Amino acid sequence: MGTVERRRRRGASALTLLCATALLAVSALTGVAQAAPMPEPGAKSLEQVRQEIDELYRQAGTATDAYNLAESEAKAQSAKIVEIAKQVVAGQDRITALKNRAGAAARAQYRSGGMPAGAQLALSDSPGQFLDGADRIRQGEKATTDLLSEMNRTQSDLQQYAKDASAQWEKLEANRIKQETSKKQIEEKIKSAESLESKLEAEEKARLIQLEQEAQYKAQTAWLSTGVLKAINSSASESGKKAVQYATAQMGKPYVWGAEGPDSFDCSGLTSQAWRAAGKGIPRTSQEQLRLLPKVAIKDMRPGDLIIYFDDASHVGMYIGDGAMIHAPRPGRNVTLAGAGSMPIKAVVRPDA
Repeated sequence: MGTVERRRRRGASALTLLCATALLAVSALTGVAQAAPMPEPGAKSLEQVRQEIDELYRQAGTATDAYNLAESEAKAQSAKIVEIAKQVVAGQDRITALKNRAGAAARAQYRSGGMPAGAQLALSDSPGQFLDGADRIRQGEKATTDLLSEMNRTQSDLQQYAKDASAQWEKLEANRIKQETSKKQIEEKIKSAESLESKLEAEEKARLIQLEQEAQYKAQTAWLSTGVLKAINSSASESGKKAVQYATAQMGKPYVWGAEGPDSFDCSGLTSQAWRAAGKGIPRTSQEQLRLLPKVAIKDMRPGDLIIYFDDASHVGMYIGDGAMIHAPRPGRNVTLAGAGSMPIKAVVRPDA
């Protein structure tokens, strides 16, 4: 057996042992058995409550992605409006300069008795002066035509800038409304989930954490049982190593929706900041990361790649090797390690492809 394969199996075994130890630790602390207590007639089981809470937080994650996207687009539109304003100022300055040039030419003509110097030479009896005057008339006509054309172009540009600014303001307002709507949805979902959890007794809350871990462990075990790790043997790129180092250094920091560090993160805030620290700017949201970053097959996955989860791409984690990933799970949880297969994988994307 090769060194890489031994290391990979040791890593996978260590992750499996970590999950199993966590489950045993929760049981030991609470003194509860593996089986959940029998619910009262008509009451929801603790597992049903867990599933409901998970779904509420996942819906909050989807709304968070929409909020983050609207915020990112609003920043881009604000920057465009600032740029348009600069172009308008420059255009207005150009118009002023062109008017000054036209005014200077008119004043010069007035001082010469209303007849341009070239015209006076063209009326001369001297052939040489006549030719020189005719040439200067042509040059003057061209200069006047060019001046008028440039003024028209600049005026047209200013009109277009006004239209562009109006369009950007409309988009900015639309995104502000989207942000407010998403924020309301996020707060409602989180409040509902927290309300469900607050009604549980201390032992039930501990058991709830255990059920979460059991569900993740079961999914991870099923994923590993496919032999997927045998095919995954790619090494991290240099930038991928830097991204993983940044992400793992954030372990223990809390999940906060919309957060990009340094003290807290949401799921895509963690992955986008990790890759920014590695020198690579990537989209802010998990859905945009899925849409815009190159996709790779799971068998070709390497540390630093991003794993997009769920059909709606509402969650993302960073693969760190040996079947594990790091992520910011949800409100009430901290940045942590988990099995790469502990949630349904939609796709894997590579920021530095």
